Amino acid sequence: MNKYSLSALMAAGLVAGGLSTGSASAADLGGNCCADLEERIAELEATTARKGNRKVSLTVSGWVGQQVMFWDDGRESNTYVTDLGSTLASHVKFTGQATIMPGWTAGYVLHLEATGSDSLTTNQATPDGPNALTKSVNGVSTLQSFWFIKSDQLGKVSVGKQSDAADNSAILVDGSGSLVPANWVAFDVNSFGIRTKGGGFVSGPTTGIHWGGDYCQSWGGAWGDCAGVPRNTVRYDSPTFGGFSVSASWGEDDIWAITGRYAGEWGDFKLAGAASYTESTDPSINTTNVGFLGGPGFSLGNETQQYFQAGAYVEHVPTGLFVYGAYGHNQYDTSSLGQSETYYIKGGIRQRWNPLGHTVLYGEYEKARGTGVFSQSATFFDDAAIHDATKVWGLGIVQEIDAAAMSMWVKYRHLDYDDNTGIQYDSFQYVGVGALINY
Repeated sequence: MNKYSLSALMAAGLVAGGLSTGSASAADLGGNCCADLEERIAELEATTARKGNRKVSLTVSGWVGQQVMFWDDGRESNTYVTDLGSTLASHVKFTGQATIMPGWTAGYVLHLEATGSDSLTTNQATPDGPNALTKSVNGVSTLQSFWFIKSDQLGKVSVGKQSDAADNSAILVDGSGSLVPANWVAFDVNSFGIRTKGGGFVSGPTTGIHWGGDYCQSWGGAWGDCAGVPRNTVRYDSPTFGGFSVSASWGEDDIWAITGRYAGEWGDFKLAGAASYTESTDPSINTTNVGFLGGPGFSLGNETQQYFQAGAYVEHVPTGLFVYGAYGHNQYDTSSLGQSETYYIKGGIRQRWNPLGHTVLYGEYEKARGTGVFSQSATFFDDAAIHDATKVWGLGIVQEIDAAAMSMWVKYRHLDYDDNTGIQYDSFQYVGVGALINY
C-alpha cells in the first residue's frame, strides 16, 4: 500500500474514531472491510476537501464594514444602517499562487462582495439600497476574478475581471488611516435627492439632481475616481525601482489606462503619490445610460471620454501631521459635451495616544463642478455657460484597534449645491458612525 493510501487510511480511522462516540453504526466500515479497503479509501479521498495539486497556496482575507448614518436634507431627517458602498463593502477574497521557477510565480484572485444595503443607492425613499454595479438586492457578486503570472525582474501580467490600472489610484496613496470614512467618492450620499428651499425636488435632464451628481458623466462614479470599477482587462504592473512603478491596462471596447506611482521616505517625511490617465471609446459606456444610476440616457455618437486623476500624501512621522490631496478632470473630446473637475484636500494628525492603536483626527474639503451638457441643471447640448458645483466639508475621528485588526469612526459632513439657474437649494448634513474589521 503506497504512502498516500496509508495517509488516507489514517484519516479514515480518525473519522471513524470521532464518530464512534455518537453512533456505532456510523463508524462501522461494513462487512469484510479488508477485502475492499482500497475502494473505500478512494471513496473517502473523493469526499475530502483538498488543495488541488498541493502546489498552489490559498489565502482567505477580507473585511466586514457597516455604518449608522443620521441624515438631514433640510426637510426630512432619518437614520439608516448601510454598507460602505459597492467596491468598498464587506467582502471575501481568495488569493493563491505557486512557484513556477525561482523568480517566477503564477496565481489567482477571486474577490466576492456581499451587499446588504449599498450606501451608493440609498436615498430618501430607499433605506435598503441595491448593489450599484449589479442592481441586485442583498446579494453576493463577483467583484474580481483573474489569474496572473509574475516575474520578480519583469513585473506582473494579469487577465480577467479586475481593477484597471487607474482604479482607485488617487485614493490609495492616502496613508492616514482615514481612507474608508473620508475619501473623495460620494459613497454615502450619491443617490440622495437635492431639495429646493421650498422642500421639493428638481428633476434634471437624466436622473434628476442628486448629491452624487453627474460629475463623472457616464463613467459610473460620483465626484472622484471616475471609471473606478473592476472591468475585464489585461493589466501589467512593473517592478518597483527606487519607489517608482508603472501600471497599464486595456479591455472591453476600448478602455485603456496608465498610472505612475511613487512611495518612499525622505528623512522624517513619508511620501506617496500617483497620477493616472484613462480613455474610453466604448459607445456602450459613453453614449447610453448617462448618469451613475442608469437613467434614460441619450445618444451622443461614438465620442472619446478622457479622465485624469492625481493624488498625493505627505506625513511628518514624528508628529503624525499629514496632508492628503486629490484632483480629477473628466471630459469628452467634443467640447460641447461638457466637462467636470473635482478637488479634494484633507489634513490632520495621526498619533498613538492610547494602547488600542493610532487615533486619527482630520478635517476635509471637496468641490466638484461641471459645465456643459452634463451639468445637472443643463439641457441637452446646452453651452458651457451652464454650470453647477457641489461643496463638501467635514470633520472626523478614527480609532484603530490593533488587537482586533479593526477601525472605528465618527464623522460629520455638510454639503451645499449651487448653479446659475437662480434656484435656492437646501443643504444636506449627516453624521456617520461605523466600523470595519479585517480578517
